[in-house]
Amino acid sequence: MADDDTPHRLDLKGLKCPLPALHTRRALQRARPGDVILVDCTDPMAAIDIPHLVRQDGHSLEAQAREDGVLSFRIRVRAGE
Repeated sequence: MADDDTPHRLDLKGLKCPLPALHTRRALQRARPGDVILVDCTDPMAAIDIPHLVRQDGHSLEAQAREDGVLSFRIRVRAGE
């Protein structure tokens, strides 16, 4: 991820299930502990899939919103082991 504290943004609008969840998981695996990832997508299934993968992998879903058909998620990467 970035060398500063700027959140990493994933623009996944237009992708269909399961691609938004897969891209989000890949970004989480590459991120450093404590990083923030902002995800924007339009696939309605992401409202279920992304929170589920965040919980499953032990990360923190800090915010979730829907506006004009775009789902937005703010995810904090779990602390290192």
